[in-house]
Amino acid sequence: MKKLLLVGAVALFGAMNAQTEKGSWVIGGSTTLGFNSLNTTYKYQGQSTDGPKVSTITITPSVGYFVIDKLAIGLDLGFTSITTKEEDVYMNTTYTYKNTISTFSVLPTATYYFKSGSNVLPYLGAGIGYSSSKTKDSSSASSNTSEESIGGFAWKAKGGVTFLLSPSIGLDLGLSYMANYGKLDSNEDVKVNTGTLGVNAGISVFLK
Repeated sequence: MKKLLLVGAVALFGAMNAQTEKGSWVIGGSTTLGFNSLNTTYKYQGQSTDGPKVSTITITPSVGYFVIDKLAIGLDLGFTSITTKEEDVYMNTTYTYKNTISTFSVLPTATYYFKSGSNVLPYLGAGIGYSSSKTKDSSSASSNTSEESIGGFAWKAKGGVTFLLSPSIGLDLGLSYMANYGKLDSNEDVKVNTGTLGVNAGISVFLK
């Protein structure tokens, strides 16, 4: 019985290690699908006022192909939408203000997986590509809507661990930093640089 368990364990770890060999695929290496909603209330001298409501949606699918053992070359896609909504009362009339920032990115990436002799795979990755953001402002007090777009160079660095739940499915936990460099479409003399540090959680699927 002990020999059977030992053989089964060796076969299982062998199958897990085979997932990062040359010719394999990894889908959703740092995929996250998140939704956050933030409501703030201010209280002063017995009176309460609602602050802005912020909603965030993030989708970041990815795919990679192992060109050599443990090194996957692939593509990270990203979409983030941040909506801020606030209401104000003036002369018994409620006005609503809304701001939406939508960002889309395409980044060719390289990710290296470190073998640890267990079902835990640490990894490091980086990528460079293109990012585009659009900001939209609207108000119930006016029929006019203003929009502003920014597009330009972007790069990303990421690292973390994948916990293999089976030979083909893993749970990702990690950190990432993404920097964007662009110019306003309405005025190219204005340069906009942003940096985003995030905590990632998602699912990886390894295919041989």
